[in-house]
Amino acid sequence: MDLEEAFQVVGEFGPYQRRAVAVLVLTQVYMACQSMLIVLVGSTPEYRIEQLDAAPSSQQELLQRVVFTEDLDTIVTEWFLIKQQAYKVSLAGSLFFAGLLVGNIVFGPLSDKIGRRPVYLTGLFFEVLFGYLTAFAPSYEVFAVSRLLVGLMNGGIGLVCFVLAQEYVGKSYWAMTGTLISMAFAVGIALFGALGYFIQPWRNLATAANSSGVLFFLLSVTLPESPRWLYSQGRTEQAEEVLRYMALRNGSAAKNLMLRRVGAAKADSHANRGVGVLQLVIHPVLRMRTMVLMYVWYACSLVYYGLTLGAGQTSGSRYVNVAMYGLVELPAYPLCIYFINKHWAGRRKSMASFLCLAGSACLCTTLIPENAGALLSVTTLALLGKLMVSAAFNIAYVYTSELYPTVIRNAGLGVCSMSCRVGGILAPFVPSMRALHASMPFTVFCVSGLSAGCLGLLLPETLNGPAAETLEELSVPSHGRVLESKALLYEDEEWKSSHK
Repeated sequence: MDLEEAFQVVGEFGPYQRRAVAVLVLTQVYMACQSMLIVLVGSTPEYRIEQLDAAPSSQQELLQRVVFTEDLDTIVTEWFLIKQQAYKVSLAGSLFFAGLLVGNIVFGPLSDKIGRRPVYLTGLFFEVLFGYLTAFAPSYEVFAVSRLLVGLMNGGIGLVCFVLAQEYVGKSYWAMTGTLISMAFAVGIALFGALGYFIQPWRNLATAANSSGVLFFLLSVTLPESPRWLYSQGRTEQAEEVLRYMALRNGSAAKNLMLRRVGAAKADSHANRGVGVLQLVIHPVLRMRTMVLMYVWYACSLVYYGLTLGAGQTSGSRYVNVAMYGLVELPAYPLCIYFINKHWAGRRKSMASFLCLAGSACLCTTLIPENAGALLSVTTLALLGKLMVSAAFNIAYVYTSELYPTVIRNAGLGVCSMSCRVGGILAPFVPSMRALHASMPFTVFCVSGLSAGCLGLLLPETLNGPAAETLEELSVPSHGRVLESKALLYEDEEWKSSHK
């Protein structure tokens, strides 16, 4: 039997798989806290500079005159990161996202090569370790380096965690597990806002936010390797062992479970020995898919973070604002689950529609006056746009994992996530385009959302289709092609003949 038939015997989403996925889903709460840490520990409280007769002659003398009028303990108050030193707070945040970028590039291909489980456990262990380094950093320099290292681990294991949650279950549950991962991250953001409210000193907050990682690491040690990855590597016997163990814990009888002995032959082929990031460029089907998906991920990130910056510039409690940052995304996920499993919508049309709706919401902000009512205010439309792009972003994760074969799935997600980080880096610069015209930032978001939505329609639908395990299976018609044409079919045949 093949893998999908085996999961029918084992149980596509049995009690054991529910527990394993629960561990991976809850780990997202910890990862969300690490992602949002700088927002609270880097907060700048209100302060004043005492005026004396003589002007301060040095930075040290200026800092001696600073009086913080708000009772708040952060890295700003401990290391006086104000005035000329204020950039260091943003630098620490940028280092975290730089780490995310590198982690996406490194961990994806690495987990495709040596396995999901060892990469995930190693990354989680070091993220917890570097998280404690953040909490007990003796200087700003150590704090900044620790944020870079935490970001490196966070960005890498985020992808592996997502893929593992899908590869433990049958394909019909991929959409659900992928959505649960995204929902848990949003809930984690909201919980971090509450945690920051009750735990004020920044070192105590960093310690508390990081300590949950110890629990999730201990729970994750018991998780098995992905049977899909083992099978794609030709390690059929080990894949059968994992599946039998799952069946036993699910209460199913699967003693005679035998997988089709095709994995070894495929693993020994020249094409699969050369699997790696380079295949995303060489393989004609993967090349076209990757180009489209990279732009979709880039646009999702640009619009998502751009709208977040615009909608988040409101007064009020910083803790409530952080919580709302996560909670506003939650309605998007039930919408995803509903639409992507309908045959008349599916992955492709749903993602494209949500992106176009996000772009349309941004377009509407340029057409209403500044003094419009609350129902049609710029803020309301911006939040609506964020809701739509959050849904598109979630579908992009699920959809991308289905478009790539198991042997290169993490590498594909890593490249797409790298493109996503580029969009996130550029997003803060878009609001500065107001100098050209007041509506320019929303125009950029509008064009990005609409163009990505239209381009996404070029991808094949994956709903109810079998998951590809190897590169050769991409030539099977049931897996579809992006921009399928006679020319591409000829190029595909030419590629396969050159790799025999």
